[in-house]
Amino acid sequence: MADTTKLTKSSRRTFLAGAAGAAALPVFSIRASAQQTLNITIAASHPVQNFWVSMMKNVFQPEVDRLLRDGGNQVKINWREAYGGTLYKFQDTMEAVRDNITDIGYVGSLWEGSTMPLQNVSYFTPFATGDHGLIARTFDTLNETVPAIKANWNGLNMVPLSSFITDTYHIWSNFPVRTLDDLRNKKISAPGTSANWLSGTGATPVDGALTTYYTDIQTGVSEGALSFFVGILPTRVYEVAKYVTKCDVGAMYVGGIAANKQRFDRWPAAVQKVMNEAGKITTQKHIEDVSSRIDAAEKEMVSKGSIITTLSDTERKRWISGLPNIAKTWADTSGPASRDVLKAYFAAIRAAGKTPGRDWDREASA
Repeated sequence: MADTTKLTKSSRRTFLAGAAGAAALPVFSIRASAQQTLNITIAASHPVQNFWVSMMKNVFQPEVDRLLRDGGNQVKINWREAYGGTLYKFQDTMEAVRDNITDIGYVGSLWEGSTMPLQNVSYFTPFATGDHGLIARTFDTLNETVPAIKANWNGLNMVPLSSFITDTYHIWSNFPVRTLDDLRNKKISAPGTSANWLSGTGATPVDGALTTYYTDIQTGVSEGALSFFVGILPTRVYEVAKYVTKCDVGAMYVGGIAANKQRFDRWPAAVQKVMNEAGKITTQKHIEDVSSRIDAAEKEMVSKGSIITTLSDTERKRWISGLPNIAKTWADTSGPASRDVLKAYFAAIRAAGKTPGRDWDREASA
């Protein structure tokens, strides 16, 4: 009887050990193959119809999903979209991402002159280059390699993921512009920093935005606007300003997609990697999208009656040389790293084989 009891107990221990071992394997396998779901809010102050925000919805999100899927699909993103200013307006794009009102958002550095001065270098160096693709790729690099710019993003609790730009600026007006003298005593909508670009032309800058240009010109508040083809087309400003004078003032960096740093740091390494990769892809797709939109916008404006001319090289050089030293003024008020940023920015432009219309970096350091 005692021997039988021992046998029973021994068999039971063997059975339980075997059962435990057998159970351990499927449990481990289930855990290893389980898909983690991350709830991520993505937002913007503008609607998806805006060409910058369109890149977030139609390129960035699908690319993140694709890259995760191709990587084994261990993590799935549950996107919580808040486009069209439902969470915040354009004045608060930086604060919204910084304070985690949204996990990911479009941060408009062009509206952050005081908090993100180094990222606004393009707006203080007009006529540097009209190559919008070069500007976008350059800022992807600057955001990663210039210590002061990296520190600024980190200090604002953000991780930059992509770079957005405008195509080069021109003049839309309700009068023809053949020479620089035609701008004298004219009121031109040029908000913010772009007002500096009219210094020395005799024109009077008028504050405004893409959303106000049509009414401003129609009612006489202004007689034209400094803007870019891709931005002007949906506003129909060409209806009240049929003269388009190409003068290639330059393409501008306007910010990009960024993630809240605290949230980003808590995501799995695979998700962080995918976010960065998707951001780079979005920058490239954005470049291609803007390129195609420029041609389409110009053709549509011509079909609607726009008269497009090009300012002569002589008049353009006259404009450039007549500008005050905008870059030096910016550098003097934007911290000790500003000249390093200027140097890196213009080095990238020259390395790409472009010749800036004016050597702002050298003038600022003279």
